[in-house]
Amino acid sequence: MAGTLEDPLLRVPWETFPHGSDVGVRGYGRTPAEAFAHAAMALTSVITDPAAIRPTRRIEIACAAPDREILLLDWLNRLIAAMATEEMLFGRFEVAIEDDHLDATAFGEAIDPARHKPAVEVKGATFTELGVTRQPDGRWRAQCVVDV
Repeated sequence: MAGTLEDPLLRVPWETFPHGSDVGVRGYGRTPAEAFAHAAMALTSVITDPAAIRPTRRIEIACAAPDREILLLDWLNRLIAAMATEEMLFGRFEVAIEDDHLDATAFGEAIDPARHKPAVEVKGATFTELGVTRQPDGRWRAQCVVDV
């Protein structure tokens, strides 16, 4: 499953990929922050169709880490924790990264099992295939495998 945008560099801004019994999530962007936001969209797509989520509530998330890879892992795990504790799904993300610090807003709504039809529960982001890299075409790619 993948999303699309009009920008030729972002024709596929996020995607999932198989990894054994787990699922990989991958986001692309013009900046690391944009790639992190798109990785979060890929994470949501593992659970449900992101387009089905109404942005009726917002949650602020902040984290810091010694490098971009650990920052991605921390970001996705905090997002997963927010889904569990707030009983919400998120379908839009605003992410800002400065040095080793991330500030984000996740927009979503309470889980409605009948409407969202959650496919799986994501337990956590892992170090497997973890990477935040600049691609030859100039896009940033942020990815890891999530435990389902």
